[in-house]
Amino acid sequence: MNILLFGKGGQVGWELQRSLAVLGNVTALDFDSQEHCGDFSNPAGLADTVRALRPDVIVNAAAHTAVDKAESEPELARTLNATAPGVLAQEAARLGAWLVHYSTDYVFDGSGSRPWVETDAPAPLSVYGRTKWEGEQRIQQSGAQHLILRTSWVYAARGGNFAKTMLRLAQERERLTVIDDQWGAPTGADLLADVTAHAIRQLQQRPQDAGLYHLAAAGETNWHLYAKYVLAQAAQAQEAIKIKATEVVPVPTSAFPTPARRPHNSRLNTRKLQATFGLTLPPWQQGVARMLTEIL
Repeated sequence: MNILLFGKGGQVGWELQRSLAVLGNVTALDFDSQEHCGDFSNPAGLADTVRALRPDVIVNAAAHTAVDKAESEPELARTLNATAPGVLAQEAARLGAWLVHYSTDYVFDGSGSRPWVETDAPAPLSVYGRTKWEGEQRIQQSGAQHLILRTSWVYAARGGNFAKTMLRLAQERERLTVIDDQWGAPTGADLLADVTAHAIRQLQQRPQDAGLYHLAAAGETNWHLYAKYVLAQAAQAQEAIKIKATEVVPVPTSAFPTPARRPHNSRLNTRKLQATFGLTLPPWQQGVARMLTEIL
């Protein structure tokens, strides 16, 4: 199997290079790749890349993920999150190839407290959410065999993440204020990558399992409780880390105004994915603890 991976330098793309290697030959590209175009601001170049390499599976881990910045550059966000994935889908359909694509809880408006299911109507609050939803629609309308995985609160040991920020601030300040009215499940890039490889293998045998799925770690938390968990783990694991913070204070989203509106409810119902692909998703604490062991 020949697999073409876009976005190899991102958190998910980095893990995918590992997980996809067991399935076949992987060509991994990034926005600055030289031999073939992996730059999502150049959709025509992406089409040329697919035509030249003729992959069996295209995995798209590239996106405009700077949520606040997207508000001030909506056209670039649309090109990266909607136009480029749509072009990949058209090329995949022409080739008879599969397209795997990642989307987000930000396609929903964050109302209520029930975990979102795949059939719930999207109503994004931000440019990022709107462009990601448009990307989904373009893929679904292309006729390409596809797998779209919506996820939430992605982190990895490599690169920046919320846990690392909390650890740094906790060593600098005695008092932290953290939002407590946004709910979701921190989901490791390694979990996303491993489930992707498992799903691709199954889709080769059962193409009828194609479609849209929600994928996030099990359980739920908010940013305040997440921060407290991270600091408790750090206190247990590593005496050398001098945690100054003695107080982690819960505050509402309104305490931290941002250009983009965030959904309050990012809970994703993953029953469809677990049933279809025969999986049990681990609790979010398990992946976060493993990541902390790696970085502490």
